Amino acid sequence: MALVFSHSSFVTSQGEFSKFIFPSKRKSIKPILHPPSKSLKPFPKAMATLIVQELLPPVLDSSSEPPPLFDGTTRLYISYKCPFAQRVWIARNYKGLRDIVKLVPIDLQNRPAWYKEKVYPANKVPSLEHNNEVRGESLDLVKFIDSHFEGPPLLPDNPAKKEFAEELLSYCDTFNTSVRKAFSSKGDVEKEISASLDYLESALSKFDDGPFFLGQFSLEMNKIKAYTQTRRDPQELLEDYKKRFSAM
Repeated sequence: MALVFSHSSFVTSQGEFSKFIFPSKRKSIKPILHPPSKSLKPFPKAMATLIVQELLPPVLDSSSEPPPLFDGTTRLYISYKCPFAQRVWIARNYKGLRDIVKLVPIDLQNRPAWYKEKVYPANKVPSLEHNNEVRGESLDLVKFIDSHFEGPPLLPDNPAKKEFAEELLSYCDTFNTSVRKAFSSKGDVEKEISASLDYLESALSKFDDGPFFLGQFSLEMNKIKAYTQTRRDPQELLEDYKKRFSAM
């Protein structure tokens, strides 16, 4: 499968992200570099569990009681608006773990005290409660879910692709940092983020067997149930970003 590490609920392709940053200048990046072909493989049968839209639980805030903690249930604590939580959420969906890993959405603007005191002292999302332990950090959780739960693998079998996947994962923080700086920059935004976008454009052309970083994932992100169930209203996310970066 392909690797997705950007905030895919906000921008579903590099072309869209490029247009958001500087709409008239960066036109070399294409949303899909390779046209879909008949060689694309169908989803595995395990993905059939994702056809039905999941009924999402309500967000818990400071007035909410905690779930029955450490009772043997595996819980993924997220925010519906957090891109770092979203990539773990997508991984959980893709592996068909909706009935095994329960979602617990947290209001990050009005967090319940019990979350920091009893669940995750770092007081951020995502975190995973599993076997009476709590783990954090989104990329670590994606790897943990992939290696400790059944379902379609999140990394390719091809050694070269697997190595490149690790490289891309390691690059996530660098890319995110440059994007955050670009949002709040008063200088030449294109110049500041150009190297990061060039890196991603080069990464997209490294393998030629599909439109995504590591080849085949689907014809389009918006046709993947594992993703669409995590997608938020882009306008809602845009307003959140405006508030966040206007305060910087």
